[in-house]
Amino acid sequence: MVIVLIGISIITFTIARVVPSDPAQAWAGPRAKEEQVAEARKMLGLDKPLYMQYLMYMKGLIHGELGRSISTKREVSYDIKLFFPHTLELTAIALLFAIMVGIPLGIICALRRNSILDHFFRFVSISGVSIPIFWLGIMLQILFFQKLGILPLEGVTSFQTQFNHPLERITGFFILDSLLTRNWVTLKEVLIHMILPVICLSYSSLATIMRMTRSSMLEVLNKEFIKTEKAYGLSEKIIIYKHCLRNALVPVTSIIGLTFGYLLGGDVLIESVFSWPGIGRYTVNAIMRVDYPAIMGVTLIYAFSYMLINFIVDILHAYIDPRITY
Repeated sequence: MVIVLIGISIITFTIARVVPSDPAQAWAGPRAKEEQVAEARKMLGLDKPLYMQYLMYMKGLIHGELGRSISTKREVSYDIKLFFPHTLELTAIALLFAIMVGIPLGIICALRRNSILDHFFRFVSISGVSIPIFWLGIMLQILFFQKLGILPLEGVTSFQTQFNHPLERITGFFILDSLLTRNWVTLKEVLIHMILPVICLSYSSLATIMRMTRSSMLEVLNKEFIKTEKAYGLSEKIIIYKHCLRNALVPVTSIIGLTFGYLLGGDVLIESVFSWPGIGRYTVNAIMRVDYPAIMGVTLIYAFSYMLINFIVDILHAYIDPRITY
C-alpha cells in the first residue's frame, strides 16, 4: 500500500506540474502584477526544480501536511476533513443499498435461471453498467422534481430548514449529527434529499453485484458437494443460504471492494449534478481552478480509501472461506 501511494504521488505530482497553467498566477489573482506573481511562485516553492518540489511535498506529507489550497486559501487537510465525511456518508449508503438489493436479486436469478424474471433483471443489469451516471442523475431530476414534484432537485436540505433548524456539526456526517442533536426535521430532510443521489450512484454497482452473485451461485450450485447434500435430503434453505451462498460470497466481496472505489469516483459526477457538498464537488472546483495541492490531496485520499477497503475485503475472505489463510 505504501509503495502504491508513493507511485500515485509521483504520477499525480508530475502531471499537476506539467499541465499548461500557472498556479502562482491563480494564487495571486487575475489582476496581480508580475512582482506579486513572482512572490507567490516563491512562496509556493514553484521556483525550485521539480524534484526539489516533490521532496518538499513528501516532507510535508510525512507530517500530515497536504499543502495549502490555491482556491480556498486553506490547508488541504482541513478542506478534506470538512468535505470528505459528506462523500463517505453518501458512498456508504449507496454501497449498502447496492449490497442489500443486489445480492438477493442475484440469488433469485440463479435459482430461476433463464426464467422471465432472470431475463428482466439481466436487462436491468446491462442497462445499469451502460447508462452514464450523470445522464441518469439528470433524468431522475427531470422525472421526480420537474414532472412529478415529489422529490427535491439538489442540495442536502431546503433553505427554510437550514434557517429554522440549523444542523450543529459534530462528526461531519449529516445523518449521525442529526441523530446526536435530535434534529428530527433536518434528519427527515437529509434522508429525502439522499434518495435520488443514492439511487443514481448505486444503480450500476447494484447491477454488477447482482450479476456476480448470480454467476457465483450458479457455479457453486453445480458443485458435487451441493448435489451430495441434495441427495442426503437437506432442506433447500440450508443448502442455499448456509453452504452455497457462503462459498459464492468470496468473489462477490471482491467486487464489493472494487465497487467502493467506483462509487468514490462516481461521487465526483453525482455531487456536481445534485449539488452535494462533498469531496467530489470540491475536486471539480479544484480541477477547474488548477488547484494542484487540492487535486493531489484528494487523489491520495481516494487512493488510500480504495486500498484500505480492498485490504479489509482480503481479510474478510479468510473468515468467509476457511480454506483461505494468510
